[in-house]
Amino acid sequence: MSEGAENDAGRIETLRSNLLDWYAVEARDLPWRRTRDPYAILVSEIMLQQTRVDTVGRYYQRFLEQFPTVDALASAPLDQVLKAWEGLGYYRRAHALHAAAIHLVEQHEGRVPSSANALRRLPGVGPYTAAAVASIAFGRDEPVLDGNVVRVLTRLFAIPGDINRPETRRRLQSTAAALLPAGRAGDFNQSLMDLGSQVCVPRKPACASCPLSGLCSAYGQRRETDFPMRAPRRKIPHRDIVAGIIWDREPYSPEAKILISKRHHGDMLGGLWEFPGGHVEPAETLEAALMRELREELAIAVTEISSFMQVKHAYTHFRMTLHVFHCLHAAGEPQALASSEWTWTLINDLDRFAFPTADRKIIEHLNLIDKARRAKP
Repeated sequence: MSEGAENDAGRIETLRSNLLDWYAVEARDLPWRRTRDPYAILVSEIMLQQTRVDTVGRYYQRFLEQFPTVDALASAPLDQVLKAWEGLGYYRRAHALHAAAIHLVEQHEGRVPSSANALRRLPGVGPYTAAAVASIAFGRDEPVLDGNVVRVLTRLFAIPGDINRPETRRRLQSTAAALLPAGRAGDFNQSLMDLGSQVCVPRKPACASCPLSGLCSAYGQRRETDFPMRAPRRKIPHRDIVAGIIWDREPYSPEAKILISKRHHGDMLGGLWEFPGGHVEPAETLEAALMRELREELAIAVTEISSFMQVKHAYTHFRMTLHVFHCLHAAGEPQALASSEWTWTLINDLDRFAFPTADRKIIEHLNLIDKARRAKP
């Protein structure tokens, strides 16, 4: 299909018909597709940002049981929302969803607006999320562009150019809008998403079973994997980070407590608790970095530093190795110099707090060791 054929009415009608017929049979059975509640759909779309469907499936229903309405979410403490979000990642979404609920209560009487323009005014809601909620929850004729849809469209019409460049995005947006069948936007958008997820996958698309293969330019040219086009990715940097499990007395003893601190809400992973520490400076030993960070962050000194474990973790823009040490509090009343607050807690109480994924792995290991020690006669 040539570039000009994007506007060929006959081909567009065939494409719509084939895709919707396929979707009627092959649509994924997802929990957020069993409701027309705009709030529940908004929650699902924010959870689905940069997160796999199967991962969201483990959180979605539990989150709605805890916060079943806009009012329930708006009135909940942020710490409770972050704890419910724990492990889902990209925690700014939890902050934004909570702020959006408060905005809806204050400005919309607790109701989710139906127009994409109004939805875009909500915290954490961009063009894609606004269009998805408007089309799926309210039947508005709004096209969507997520990663799956972009991949399908660039292959269908052999659309060249870096998909992150504005001119390419504009062409994709106009193409998606031209394909949209009036009154069927919700089903059509979801059918494009499902096709990209199940058939038109990144590396080995199942073109033989694709309902649109006969209309696909990339397939016709045997260039399926040439699309979508992107600029070369930059090398993802690596960082060494240190963290201290700071005990107030002999580790694992019955009354021993651990010092944890809470990140400022505006920081990365804001509002989450962590084992204190930070970056390793050039030519600095891990132990020296830990002592410096604890002095700068909490105004404390530690002793008896011993290696505990390493945790490797990847974020969007960097990868890290977290070097974790046991240590004893030696001097200084903790002060929240680089955090919003701190507290001492027993091992068994760590699960009350919301931690990032990397710190949660530390807790799991601590719990295993503690359990094994307690089991000894």
